[in-house]
Formats: sequence, C-alpha cells, structure tokens
Amino acid sequence: MQLHPMPEFGSFTLLLALALSVYTLVAGGLALWRGKTVDGAGRLGETARRAGIGSFVALSCAAFALVWASFTNDYSVSYILHHTNKDLHTAYKFSALWSGQEGSLLLWAWLLSAYGFVLRIRHRVDVRLSAYASTILAGVQVFFLLLLNFAAPPFAIQPGPKALDGFGLNPLLQYPEMVIHPPMLYLGYVGFAVPFAFALGALMMRYPGEKWIHITRRWTMVTWLFLTCGIFLGAHWAYSVLGWGGYWGWDPVENASLMPWLTGTAFLHSVMMQEKRGMMKSWNVWLIFSTFLLTILGTLLTRSGIVSSVHAFAQSSIGSWFYGFILIMFAVCLFTFFKQKDHLKSENKLESLVSRESSFLFNNLVLLAACFTVLWGTLFPVLSEYVQGSKVTVGAPFYNRVNLPIGLFLLFLTGVGPLLAWRSTSLRSIRRNFVLPGIAMGVALVGLITSGIHPWSAGDDMQAEIFSLITFSLAAGVITAIASEFLRGAAVVRTQTGKNLFASMILLVRKNTRRYGGYIVHFGIVVMFIGIAGGAFNQSREQEMGFGDEMRIGPYRLVCQSFTQDSNPNFDTEYALLDVYKGNKKITQLAPEKRFYTASQQNSTIVANHSTLQRDLYVIYEGKNPDTDKPIIKVFLNPLMNWIWIGVLIVVIGTFVALVPNLTRSTVRARVEDEAPVVEEVHHA
Repeated sequence: MQLHPMPEFGSFTLLLALALSVYTLVAGGLALWRGKTVDGAGRLGETARRAGIGSFVALSCAAFALVWASFTNDYSVSYILHHTNKDLHTAYKFSALWSGQEGSLLLWAWLLSAYGFVLRIRHRVDVRLSAYASTILAGVQVFFLLLLNFAAPPFAIQPGPKALDGFGLNPLLQYPEMVIHPPMLYLGYVGFAVPFAFALGALMMRYPGEKWIHITRRWTMVTWLFLTCGIFLGAHWAYSVLGWGGYWGWDPVENASLMPWLTGTAFLHSVMMQEKRGMMKSWNVWLIFSTFLLTILGTLLTRSGIVSSVHAFAQSSIGSWFYGFILIMFAVCLFTFFKQKDHLKSENKLESLVSRESSFLFNNLVLLAACFTVLWGTLFPVLSEYVQGSKVTVGAPFYNRVNLPIGLFLLFLTGVGPLLAWRSTSLRSIRRNFVLPGIAMGVALVGLITSGIHPWSAGDDMQAEIFSLITFSLAAGVITAIASEFLRGAAVVRTQTGKNLFASMILLVRKNTRRYGGYIVHFGIVVMFIGIAGGAFNQSREQEMGFGDEMRIGPYRLVCQSFTQDSNPNFDTEYALLDVYKGNKKITQLAPEKRFYTASQQNSTIVANHSTLQRDLYVIYEGKNPDTDKPIIKVFLNPLMNWIWIGVLIVVIGTFVALVPNLTRSTVRARVEDEAPVVEEVHHA
C-alpha cells in the first residue's frame, strides 16, 4: 500500500478540525443553556472556547498541507493534478489553494476559523456575548468542515500511477491580481459571519442596549472594506484579462459578490439610527441576517452550476448541501426573531421627512431596491426554467435600465444626507446648506452642455448620455457639499487655535474619525460614479494590421511595427508591437498578446493598456486572419476609466480613517493647549 504522508496529514487535520468544531458547538451550547460561560463556574464554556482556537490550528495545518502539495508537485493528490503543473509560476502555485472547488472551500473554512480565533482570544470584551457568537460561528464552521470531509475533500488521492505533470491552472487565473482578488473577496464574504453571529447571539440572549453594535462596528467595517477591494480587484481583472473592453458585465457571480455588499452598506448606515436614536432595530437585525445569507447564496451560485458564468467552478453535487444550510440558518433567524421580537421595539419614531433619519431610511430603501433587482435578474433564468421549462436569460440592458436611476438617487442622497440635521431640519438650515451645492450643480450642467454633451442628439446613446450628464452635475454638487463640511469645521478650528487651514482640518478629522472618514468614503464613491459615467462616451475600432499599417481612434494613431511569436515552458504566445502617436509625437509602444497554455490547452488574452487620467487606450490582439496572415487588432477608447480605480483607493483611505480611534480630550490638550473645547464646539455647531 502506497503512503502519502502530506495528504494523509491534511485529511487527519480536517477531521480533527471537524471534531473540535462540533465540540465547540455542543459544549458551548450546553454552557450557554446552563448559564455558565466564565472561568470557574464555566469550565465547559472555557473548554469550548479553547476547542474553537484548536480548530483554527488544525485548519491552518490542512491549508499548509495543500499548499505544500502544490509547491512540491504532489500529483498523487487529485486536486493538485487538476489545478497545477510543474512549470507553473511560483505565485500561481500558491493561488492554486483557491483555484478549484475543494481548495476554495478549504480557504473559506480556514478564514472563518481565523476570524473565530480572533474573536475567541478577545472574548473578554464581553464574555457572555462572545460565547454566543463563538458557538454560532462553530455551527457555521461545522457545515463547511462536513463539506470538506465528506462532499468535497481536497486531499482525495488520484487513482492509478502518479502523473508526471499536472493539467495546469486555468489561464484566466494566471494574472497577478488573481493572487490577491480571491482572498480579499473571501475575507469579505467570510467576515460577515462575525457581525451576523453577534447579532443573532445578542437577539438570543436579549442583550440590553446597543453594545453589540459598538463591538461589531470595526468587524463590519473591515469586512466591508475587504469585500469592496475584492469586488473591484475582480472588476479590474475582468477589464485586464477577459479582453472585452469592460469591467462589469452583470455576470451571476459578479452579482453574487455585489448583493451582500449592498446590504452590508445599508447595515453600516442603518446602525447609526439605532446608536443615535434607538430606531430601526428589527431592520438592522434583518439587514445583517440577509447579508450573511447572501454570502452563502453567493458561495452556492459559484459552486452549484445552477447559473452559467466565466467565474464559476465546475458543476458539482454540493448544491443540495448549501440549500439545506441556507434553509436551516433562515429558520433559526426567523424563529429567534419572532421569539424575541418584543425586545426590538424602537425607542423613537421618525419625526420629519426632512431629517438625517429619513435620509438613512431612503438610503436603505435604495440599496435594498438595487439588491432585489440584482437578485431577481440573477435568479430569473433559474425561476423561468422551473416555471416554463425553458431558461430565459436576463442581460445587461435590464440591470442598467433599472439600476441607473437607483444609482443616481443614491448619489443624490450621498450629498444630501450629511447636510440634514437629526430629528428635523429647519428651512433656514436647508437654504444655508444647499445653496453652494445647488450652484455647483447648475454651473456644471451649463458647462457640460456648452462643452458639447447633448443627449437629445445622441440617438441610440441618448439614455447613457443623459445618465452621464446628470451624474456629472450631481457629482459637482455632492463634492461641493462634502468640501463645505470640511471647510466649515476647519475654519472654526483655525479661528480658535491659530493653526493653518490644513492642520485645522487634520485636527477636525481626528476628533471625529468616523464622521469625516465617512465623508471621504462618500467622496470616493462620487469619484467612482464619475468614472462609470465616462462609459457613455466609449469608442471602439477593429481592423487587420500588417507591418506599417495604421489605425486612428480619438486623438491616437497606432502603427504596427511587427508581429511575432514566442514560447516558454508554460505557454506559447503571439503578439503585435504597436507604436502609439498623439499628433506627431510617439507616446508609448503597446504589445497586446494572445497566449496558448500547453498544460491546459486553453487560450488567454493579455490586454495592452495605455492609461491616463483622461482616458484608457485599450488594445486587444484577437489572433490572425488565416487568409492574410495579418493580426486582427481591436481598440477601445474608454474615457475616465482611471477615476473608478482612484475612487476605490479613496474609499479605502476613508475606511481606514473611520477605523482610527478619535483623539480624546486629554490627547488634544497635550497636543494643542486649550484646543479640546474648541473642537468639541465644532461638532455641536
């Protein structure tokens, strides 16, 4: 009998992790039922907590075993045989961990155990609530470990003699961003299990007050940040690799990542209502329940084969496992909610439609409307096949037609919300706060029409140009509103402290990082909207280009200098060398290529892109015309594309700012004498 030490070690650690997680669930549940969760009186609860920590160690060993098998080309493991080969680049051998069904589930389980590990070592924040959250997380962990041990084992041994080489990694995944994108996305997906566990635990134990929100705020923000980065890294990968000139195609798997982001964003806004006014408690509980369930639904869509997607894994039989798990979790949430419903009564009511509360409410409704639209469009092919017997696919026009107005209203609320007061906003305050943004919108609208944006004469592109015109105008107003908030507060600090305007603004932000970090995030969202609106003015051309042939698009002239072939052990490549001129000046040389991977026998496109703040020159090598032996080159001119990625970076910066603790009064006194009362004044003004 042939021994396979590392695969057998990995299989053993997965079984050990399952046993430890089951113990955490059962012992933790018994300890909570008996009311014993602290040291001394609660040794059972403490052993459950330590078993949860042990499951993280066991899963870390399993993940290491799979990565080790990848780096050592251990093709006795079926997963390694089908997802790597000996000539694969080192970075992509590591990314083989999440390139297939079994490995990605192992990554899911390992990250969940890592989040649980952090929660359990920080359990002193609130011992009893943390015990509830730990037990609920253990229940989720048990489900994924059952999958890994019985339905999709990553260490299954390949029957027959050991293969000399593997079948290779999917060519679409052999791109630098794919070493980062999946872990980021999974950190977001998995991370929402933590605020879900705290919310469900707080409801089960009728936790008094809003402390559970304070405990989970940073958990939720970090998770939301990971998911945001994961989504846009995926969009940038699609833009750079798939070679169709776009970054978002409303693909079912793309939609699966967007839905929990929408409900998670709604939750981050909505909990402010509960913290400030004791309102929307039931709403908030269901928002985080829905967000978690949508992450599980997204995991199901990627793996079950019920939807067709370039991003999905191969069709498998584990879909029934996910259906059962979603049903069980929904039943638990529903039962707990109705049992404890009286605990979620609001302490206050909405007093005015012109208030900060109403802006949060409308914001939630808009985000949920967008989420429902995406969910409906994603599942419509499945529902239509079930009802009619034929699959009806919903395309990008449906999503765009419904979500563009929703997006514009959301952009409007981004600017309006911060200008409204809690409870009710006076007419005088409205006039004072909305004058400058209104003027900025008007000036931008007139300027854009004067510069040549005329939707009424755009023909088939009229809807897209109307969207862009409104977006640019709203963006001017929202940016003005955000800037005025910073400048108004900084001016007060400057007057009282004598610091320059920039230093005053920094101090203002440090005194309320959550508020002003949120403004920076909103500014980043606006910048992203500007980049998205630029898509209305995209251009494209396609032609054969032999030696010396030219193509003109926009202000650019492309000249073909050569086209050739090359090869290395991993892939063969065809590419063209194109000189790019703007006027008579050569500005760059681009080399779009098409690769053929020998191990997987698959093709891949490598886009060449000259990117500026104003536009992207996006060039694709589509292959050779067999009749003329000349390469076919397709070129897109995509205005303002970089603004999307810059906007994401601003969102990341704003989130980090919001995560930084506020300066305390004593800290401010230490920095600037007599400054603390002044800064407090700014926030009460």
